[in-house]
Amino acid sequence: MEETVIVEETQSVGPQTVAITMQSPSALTAEPGQFLRVTATIDDEEYSRFYTISSPDVDDTIEITVGIDPSDSGPFSQYLGDIESGSELSIAGPFGQHYYENSNRAVVLAGGPGIGPAVGIGDAADAAGQEVAIIYVSETATPAHRTRLNALADSGNDITIFTTASDSQSGVVPPEFNDAVADIITGKPAEQPFVYGFEDFITAATDALETADVNPDEAKIENFGWYNVCRWSSRWLHDQITISYTI
Repeated sequence: MEETVIVEETQSVGPQTVAITMQSPSALTAEPGQFLRVTATIDDEEYSRFYTISSPDVDDTIEITVGIDPSDSGPFSQYLGDIESGSELSIAGPFGQHYYENSNRAVVLAGGPGIGPAVGIGDAADAAGQEVAIIYVSETATPAHRTRLNALADSGNDITIFTTASDSQSGVVPPEFNDAVADIITGKPAEQPFVYGFEDFITAATDALETADVNPDEAKIENFGWYNVCRWSSRWLHDQITISYTI
């Protein structure tokens, strides 16, 4: 079911990256790590994309983090990059099964746009008094959500940031990545690994987990690639058709 929401605040949280805070619908139940279908009409044409929740909860407001690449962004990304408080958006969801469920220790491996769910899960775990460890591989020299990552580090959590992995062994992660992953894996029974990013990062991260003697099947993994966008778009459309038919 789609809901119309009002944008309360927008904030630059890094190079070409904005966090958009919206009023949360009263009936919405969602967890960090899940994502929403966001829709807007621009010049009489409707656009939709999926964005992961980057707020630790959705009690009063809900936040998404949007990256805008000027060389590759379409009208919708540009629109969201310039959106102002008071604007309306439509949201549907949440989607996704790989979200935070109050595990005793969350280990988040995030690449590029994976920073959104990483800080959402990190803040949720920290607020619940649980441990969190985050390794973030930024695609830019200045990482997004640096303020929130620093706050988590100041609270005693394990936060590791790598930037611009141009000299990496895979083109996606730096050479130190596997060792960093091994260092934050404790083997505690309630430790839950999460992996968020594009497919190349997912491959590098699951390889690192295997090297650290962690079964990748035990990790909660969300691939932000185009195939998965299409998969969730199809599922959303199927749900709408089913709802319409049932009614």
